[in-house]
Amino acid sequence: MRRIFFLTAACMLFTITACTKTDTAKKVSVAQEKSQAPDISVVSLADGSATKLSALKGKVVLLNFWATWCPPCREEMPSMVKLNNAMNGKPFQMVAVSIDEGGKQDVESYLKESGHKLPVYLDPDGNASKLYGITGVPESFIIDKQGVIVKKIIGGLAWDSAEVASFLEGLMK
Repeated sequence: MRRIFFLTAACMLFTITACTKTDTAKKVSVAQEKSQAPDISVVSLADGSATKLSALKGKVVLLNFWATWCPPCREEMPSMVKLNNAMNGKPFQMVAVSIDEGGKQDVESYLKESGHKLPVYLDPDGNASKLYGITGVPESFIIDKQGVIVKKIIGGLAWDSAEVASFLEGLMK
């Protein structure tokens, strides 16, 4: 009787694990390294205009998904500001997409409080984060001038490091 119980439990565990893997596989985004970046449209916090990622071809893009309530996002924000300032005048575009459910109001309040000045965008319908398969924040994608994802970074990063600047400048050549 015990053996049947354990065998049944093992089969159930295997089935549950297999279903979980299948569900996870269905959620895998097309946003993978060395693949064409999915074209998304996000809304500029500054002026409400729509920006399509495909319109940025010819520039190296740092696409960063973040939220105001996320401690690692808040921690990396100053280094993103420094990187963005250092790349001024170069073929580079930062696209910091907030996934805050409170939308524009929450993001504006946070930016006002923190004093951070970045090109911030909103993903009001959640399509951008779905296309990129965002599972948490921060998640970032470095996209080359041809629109190919070169690097996916999960978690915070010191964006103002010499290594990051050198890597990005290498992509601009």
